[in-house]
Amino acid sequence: MKIVISVDSFKGSISSMEAGSVLKRAVLDRFPRDEVQVFPLADGGEGTVDAMTQGLGGQIVPVEVMGPLGETVLSRYGYLPATGTAVIEMADASGLTMVPEERRNPLHTTTYGLGQLIIAAMEQGCRKFIVGIGGSATNDCGLGMLTALGWRFLRQNGSEAGCYGRDLAEIASIDVSGVHGLLAECEFHIACDVNNPLCGINGCSHVYGPQKGATPEIVSRMDFDISRFADIAEKVMARRGKDMPGAGAAGGLGFAFHVFLGGELTPGVSLILQSIGIEDALRDADVLITGEGRMDRQTAMGKAPAGVAQLAKKCKPDCCTVALCGCAASDAHEVNGHGIDAYFPILHAPMTVEQAMELTVTRENLALTVQQVMNLLHRHDA
Repeated sequence: MKIVISVDSFKGSISSMEAGSVLKRAVLDRFPRDEVQVFPLADGGEGTVDAMTQGLGGQIVPVEVMGPLGETVLSRYGYLPATGTAVIEMADASGLTMVPEERRNPLHTTTYGLGQLIIAAMEQGCRKFIVGIGGSATNDCGLGMLTALGWRFLRQNGSEAGCYGRDLAEIASIDVSGVHGLLAECEFHIACDVNNPLCGINGCSHVYGPQKGATPEIVSRMDFDISRFADIAEKVMARRGKDMPGAGAAGGLGFAFHVFLGGELTPGVSLILQSIGIEDALRDADVLITGEGRMDRQTAMGKAPAGVAQLAKKCKPDCCTVALCGCAASDAHEVNGHGIDAYFPILHAPMTVEQAMELTVTRENLALTVQQVMNLLHRHDA
C-alpha cells in the first residue's frame, strides 16, 4: 500500500514534520512492506517557515531587522538551497504580537524589517520568495518594506518621507532610481487568504485597522491616505492593483507586492502545496493521512488538511483520505464534504488539555491511532 502523510502542526505540541515522522514509523512498525512518504504541511501562516525548512532540507537563517515600532529585533527566514528559495513569515519581522497592546497604533508601525529580510535572503542567493503575510501589526501599504528595498518616497519639497503608516499622507512622488538591483531577478509568491480590496469599507483600514489599534478617526485618515498613495504608485509603476482581491491583505502589503514587485497572490494552502511537490506522490497514493490539532468547520473552509485532501481527490479520486486531530468540534463533520473521508480524534483516555498537548503523549496517541486506522484499511484492502 502506498501512503502519503502530510499533517499540519498540532500547535503548541508537535511540528508538522515530527508528526509525520511519528506516523511513518508507526505505520512501518505494523506494516513494513508499505511505501510511506512524508511531506510538510502549512497554510502560509504561523509555522510555515519551520514546516517547509525542516521538510525540504533547508535551514533557518537569523537576521537582525527593524521591528514594527522601529526597534531592533531578531527575525529569521527559511533558506531552501536546492531551489534558491526563501520562506518568510512577515509576522516574524512586523507582526502584531510584537507590539504591546497599549502601543498598538498603525500610524506608528512599519514593514521596514520585512524589506530587510528580503535583502538578506537575496544576498544569500535566493531568487524565489514564498511570503506569508498574515498577522501584521501594520497598515503602511508596504511603505516600510519598499523603503528598505530602495524606493524613495518624496514629500512635495523633495525631501524623503518616513517609513511608518503616518508618513503615507506626505508622499507626493516616488523615485525608483535606487531600487535594489537584484529585485529584477526575483519572483515573489504571496500566501494570501483574504480577498479585501485596498480601500473603502471592505479595505484594510476599515476591516483590520481597529484590531491594530486604530480609532475611527485613524481608520478614516488612513483609508484616505492609502487611496491617494495607491493612485500615485499605480501611475509610477504602470500596474494597477488597488481594487484587486487581496490588495488589502496585511495593511496593504498585498497591493505593494503586486504593484511594486510583480508578486502573485495565492491562497496559502495552494501555494504551499505547489511548493512542496506533493502532487506527483498523490497521483498513485492509496491513502493520504493528514490532520491538525483541532478539527472544526473552519478546517473545511480552506485550511491546510482540507486543501491537501482536495488535492488528493483531484489527483486520484479513489485515494482514501484520513485525518487525525487532537480534538474534533461538533461541526467537524463538515470536512467530509471537502475531501476528508473520515477523521479520528487521537485521545485514548480522559485527560486535561495540558496533558494531551505534552509531546510524549501526542506522539503515543498519534502512533496508536494511525495503527488502528491502518489495521482497518489493510483488512479492507485484502
